[in-house]
Amino acid sequence: MKNQMIFQRYEYKYLLDARQLQAVLAAMAPHMVPDEYSRSSIRNLYLDTPDFRLIRRSLEKPVYKEKLRMRSYGRAGSDAPVFAELKKKYRSVVYKRRISMPQHQALACLTGAALWPDSQIGAELAYAADFYRPLRPAVFLSYEREAFHGADDPDFRVTFDTQIRYRREELTLDSEPWGISILPQGRVLMELKVAEGFPVWMAHVLSEQNLFKISFSKYGAAYQDILLAGRKGALKYA
Repeated sequence: MKNQMIFQRYEYKYLLDARQLQAVLAAMAPHMVPDEYSRSSIRNLYLDTPDFRLIRRSLEKPVYKEKLRMRSYGRAGSDAPVFAELKKKYRSVVYKRRISMPQHQALACLTGAALWPDSQIGAELAYAADFYRPLRPAVFLSYEREAFHGADDPDFRVTFDTQIRYRREELTLDSEPWGISILPQGRVLMELKVAEGFPVWMAHVLSEQNLFKISFSKYGAAYQDILLAGRKGALKYA
């Protein structure tokens, strides 16, 4: 999945405690296998305007919304390849377009200091970055992920995210994943990613464990924590 550049799917999110996690993993065992890169330390650098236009719009729950970010799987130096991503959501369907390039080049393109590669995805990213200019790094957000896909249906994916943390300092992917925790203690964020519906066996375990989908944005939760807690520098960039 790390090498995939275009995604179109539904994403359903659930907050699990330790008991529910074990029940879901047990139900998955006959049907799911680990991804090729089953364990990842994911780092994200979200880009936004000085007044947080993108995330404020997203939290209003419009029919269409989008985010711009840089992502790496593990620590990435200035010359290391990362993904520049445009993530859109329209009528519950998630679309993700991304392109791989060195971190310094991706940041230059996103902030308008360099031209995007001449490609369809490059053109889409260029349009979005220009539309929201001026863009700059807003929040660093990291988490540990375990990922699985269906043994007979590779398009059905289940991921478990822990240690979700954010910060407003050291806004680079070439750093350790420290920061302020978002999830309640002992909880895990599960995401079901599907092209259409998910299997009956998964529906059964969700019902048995009283698990209901939630509306949860990692970047949105970070922004709300910054805003509501009145943390130092909440509405200013470093």
